[in-house]
Amino acid sequence: MRITVLSGGVGGARFLRGLRDWSGGEHRITAVVNTGDDMWLTGLRVCPDLDSITYTLAGVNDEQRGWGRLGETERVSGELAAFGVGWPWFTLGDLDLGTHIARSHHLRSGLSLSEATRLISSRWELGVELLPVTDDEVETHVVTDAGELHFEEWWTRLRASAPARAFVQHGVRTARPAPGVLEAIRDAELVILAPSNPVVSIGTVLGIPGVREAVSGTSATVVGVSPIISGAVVRGMADACLSAIGVETSAAAVAAHYGARSSGGVLDGWLVDETDAGAVPAIEALGIRSRAVPLWMRDAATSAQLAADTVALA
Repeated sequence: MRITVLSGGVGGARFLRGLRDWSGGEHRITAVVNTGDDMWLTGLRVCPDLDSITYTLAGVNDEQRGWGRLGETERVSGELAAFGVGWPWFTLGDLDLGTHIARSHHLRSGLSLSEATRLISSRWELGVELLPVTDDEVETHVVTDAGELHFEEWWTRLRASAPARAFVQHGVRTARPAPGVLEAIRDAELVILAPSNPVVSIGTVLGIPGVREAVSGTSATVVGVSPIISGAVVRGMADACLSAIGVETSAAAVAAHYGARSSGGVLDGWLVDETDAGAVPAIEALGIRSRAVPLWMRDAATSAQLAADTVALA
């Protein structure tokens, strides 16, 4: 089976790991990854979601912190801070910096982000093909009462404490899907929306011209996994993002936000947690098949089971 997953950061990375483990190499899995969190920092191109997914699939991620490489040191970041360079609140580990240096080298050598990602990910046997949603620079900024900030500054430094008035993806209107992205969606037998941030991760992926149309038009079944359990976000501060666009923090509200394909949206099916089973009838009334299953990805076994449940719903 050809499976394409629209994905962002940590939640998407853990789901992809479970899907790969469930597949056991029998299915072709492609991840179309959000690049809206990307930035140039200290002269280096940093791609947080691509890196989180790469490290998680490679088994070299720091599970405790939830980001970065296992066994990191931060000597270079300490030196940069001493020189007054970069964002002192956005610490990059030395091993992580190696990735950013390699990527920036490839980009400055004339390669695209897709080509650079292919070279970087080839270091490990990931079991998943990673495609940045676009090779063009599309960066998400947050409009606050104090001005406009890069998403990572709002997310990491302010911890989403400043109310977001709007999210702006600079460069999105002229961006083009990276090579292979539309084909991966159109030719898939199953398309999955990972349990990633609906606004700044999946929302950015769908916002690249042509991607939403490919999802709504694919012959594949399209199912999603709720990032909301019992009215709360699983990880991070997606609730602050949802509030900014007027969407309630609930599994049913996010399903309605994505919409049924039969009504111009992108979903055929939507998985919610067992604790949200009461929302299933309302979701199905939207034209979206729904099922309540355990969504918490506590370990490899529960992640693989969630992947199996997702395929079963499809």
